[in-house]
Amino acid sequence: QVQLVESGGDSVQPGGSLRLSCAGSGFTLDYYAVAWFRQRPGEEREFVAAISWSVGNTYYADSVRGRFTISRDRAKNTVYLQMNSLKPEDTAVYYCAAGDRSGAVVRGDASHWGQGTQVTVSS
Repeated sequence: QVQLVESGGDSVQPGGSLRLSCAGSGFTLDYYAVAWFRQRPGEEREFVAAISWSVGNTYYADSVRGRFTISRDRAKNTVYLQMNSLKPEDTAVYYCAAGDRSGAVVRGDASHWGQGTQVTVSS
């Protein structure tokens, strides 16, 4: 079965760190751009970060730039989102998505979506 599997969500205090993982199952992520999105209760899904499939160009939302880092490990068929200096407003369900064009994926036009993982930042 072809799917994306997220993991790593947890509850942390403000200022803490988490690393989310997005693993490809049943297909290789090598030729896909992969993005992370998040959705807070009652709000629309928003773009967080993306990485291209070829040279690994990265893209970030202004709200997370400098705090979050997206990376990929081709050997593990996994994309990561390292989140540092977490804030309460980062609380959301985080989803990863994969598509064949970075420009489309960052807009949410993706061929594969994961099931989401909950991140809660609270004291």
